[in-house]
Amino acid sequence: MITSSERHEGERRLSRRRPGLTLVEMIVVLAIIAVVAVLIVPNVIGRPDEARVTVAKTDLKTIATALRVYRLDNGDYPTTAQGLSALVERPTAPPEPRSWSAEGYLPEVPTDPWGRDYVYRSPGLTGPYDLLSLGKDGEEGGEELDADLTDKSR
Repeated sequence: MITSSERHEGERRLSRRRPGLTLVEMIVVLAIIAVVAVLIVPNVIGRPDEARVTVAKTDLKTIATALRVYRLDNGDYPTTAQGLSALVERPTAPPEPRSWSAEGYLPEVPTDPWGRDYVYRSPGLTGPYDLLSLGKDGEEGGEELDADLTDKSR
C-alpha cells in the first residue's frame, strides 16, 4: 500500500519535470542540422543555375498538368489571350469556360526561377499549346543554361 507521503513525493518529482527540450537534446538537434548543412549546402551553392533548371522543369510539368485538368473541365485549353492566369482566376474573355473549378487550377500565376513569366501560346506552334521558360538569358533559343525549357524537355 502506498502511503500519503510516498504519493506526495511522486507528485513532487513529476511536477519538477517540465515539458520541453533539455540542453542535451538541443545540442543533438543542432549537431544534426550542422551535419546536414555540411553535406547539402556545398552541392546546392555550387550549382545554383542547375538548380534553377530543375525547378523550371518541375514547374513546367505542374503547369502542364493544370492545363490538362482545365481542358478536361472546359473542353479546351485557355487561349493565348487568357494566358496562364486562366488557371488562377476564371477567365472573362471569350471563350468563357463552361465548368471552371471554383478552387482554380493553380494557387498563383507562376514565374520561372529567373523571375520571368512562362511563355504560353494556344494554339501552339508544335501542338495544342506551347509552354516554355526562356532559360537564363530570357531569349528564345540558346544553349546549355540559356536553352529554352518546355514541359516536354528531356
